[in-house]
Amino acid sequence: MAAPKKGRGPSGGQGKPGRALALILIALVALTGGMFLSGHTTPRLGIDLAGGTSITLKAKSQPGKPDAINQTNMDTAVSIIERRVNGLGVSEAEVQTQGRDNIIVNIPKGTNSKQAREQVGTTAQLYFRPVLAVTAGQATPTDTASPSASGSPAPSASPSAKATTSGSKATPSASATTQGRAVTGALKKDTSPSPSASAPKASASPSASVDAATADLQKRFAALDCSTKAGRAKAGANAKPTDTTIACSSEGDAKYVLGPAAVSGTDVDSAKATIDQQRGMWIVQMDFTSKGSKKFQEITSKLSTQQSPMNQFAIALDGEVVSAPQVNETLSGSAEISGSFTQQSAQDLANVLSYGALPLSFNEETVTTVTAALGGEQLRAGLIAGAIGLALVVIYLVAYYRGLALIALLSLLVSGILTYTLMALLGPAIGFALNLPAVCGAIVAIGITADSFIVYFERIRDEIREGRTLRPAVERAWPRARRTILVSDFVSFLAAAVLFIVTVGKVQGFAFTLGLTTLLDVVVVFLFTKPVMTLMARTKFFSSGHPWSGLDPKRLGAKPPLRRSRRVHAPTDPKEA
Repeated sequence: MAAPKKGRGPSGGQGKPGRALALILIALVALTGGMFLSGHTTPRLGIDLAGGTSITLKAKSQPGKPDAINQTNMDTAVSIIERRVNGLGVSEAEVQTQGRDNIIVNIPKGTNSKQAREQVGTTAQLYFRPVLAVTAGQATPTDTASPSASGSPAPSASPSAKATTSGSKATPSASATTQGRAVTGALKKDTSPSPSASAPKASASPSASVDAATADLQKRFAALDCSTKAGRAKAGANAKPTDTTIACSSEGDAKYVLGPAAVSGTDVDSAKATIDQQRGMWIVQMDFTSKGSKKFQEITSKLSTQQSPMNQFAIALDGEVVSAPQVNETLSGSAEISGSFTQQSAQDLANVLSYGALPLSFNEETVTTVTAALGGEQLRAGLIAGAIGLALVVIYLVAYYRGLALIALLSLLVSGILTYTLMALLGPAIGFALNLPAVCGAIVAIGITADSFIVYFERIRDEIREGRTLRPAVERAWPRARRTILVSDFVSFLAAAVLFIVTVGKVQGFAFTLGLTTLLDVVVVFLFTKPVMTLMARTKFFSSGHPWSGLDPKRLGAKPPLRRSRRVHAPTDPKEA
């Protein structure tokens, strides 16, 4: 008698499904525990859900630099703006390019968001310029003398290793005559213009050697009104680094004649605000690059021998003087700016010094503000849509698959927990923000995950229709279902990856969520759905084909088991009959 043929052994999940379930249980516990231990128990919300401001900046073409708008300069600008905004303490700001010449800045609603918006709009390059003249910020009539400049003492500059020197903002008498002499002297590169109030009246008219540019600058300086935002915006417009120009203080209380730029913002290596424990005052410490150190040493060497206000250097950003410290000695690689700083003003100046130099200039195209209330309404709408979609899936599963719906719902629950914990942890880890498109991606993922269960369940039901019992049907159906699930998820993930690469902004949130949930679908089906189905096949409720199990052979129209029968040959010989 021939020995019976050995059948194939049980496939992976049939013999020891507990291992796969233990593995996914460990992952669930680890991720959930990490979420609570890190303190990030909720996903980080994007601008459209949490509220905040979205700013679109468009790069401007640079005179004489037709190729300035390129990917390298755009990436550099993004990096600087991001550090500048985050340097103010604004958490979770987003800065990214859009297209060839746009930058999108998303600033979440917070205590410093308004201040961050102001600095985002400040996109001109940073320069250190010598001060040639300074007076009050109001426009000066040509036939009368203006009042003296007012304002708090300016910060002073000194080497960080030495005692600081003090000084105050120059307050010369600002007659039209004095201004004319200062401007004329500046353009002539005269090293000794004196804006003294006792200057002779005869100097009121420019000499015949002064060209039209000098007269024009003189006129614009006298007419400059720094008390208005419009006036400050026009000061020094289109001035080149090599030009002598005029500028306003950021407070609008003073206006300046500034010499050609001696040091640019790119020469600053780092700057930070700190408190001097000995003097009990806030100071700004800055370090220069090796190239910048030589430039700064050269200019401070010249300024230290001048009289006020020509011993000052102006830190000019976007046509405004954010600080104008005095220099009383030669400074080199590092310097300290001290004066009447508050903590906030010291941090603002340090932030400008660190992140003020941009390789491009930008126009502010659009500013969109979303209130927290509107964001909350959008979040509720998204959650309601997700709940409706999930409810429809549940109704379909229960109505069509009955008992199998329990396995599908448990799988959806596991997938939901994994998705939620990962979103909460990815916020602080990589800056992922849950926006409305990302919520849409999660809703779409419900259908993708449910589709994997349906593929597997239908393969099992097909095997039962062929007359097999449940336990072998579960194992025989798995290889065929597995291939279909992997191909389907691969196509979904590929679409999500392409969408993430070729798009920017909020659409990337949709693509990221879709890709993440697609990967989790594979994990859940392999490590949870298949092992649980193997265990359920061993129970009497499912294996007996209970009408409510969803696997009733009669309801599925199962064929009777195939049986072999002997073939009976009719006798051909009459004698045999």
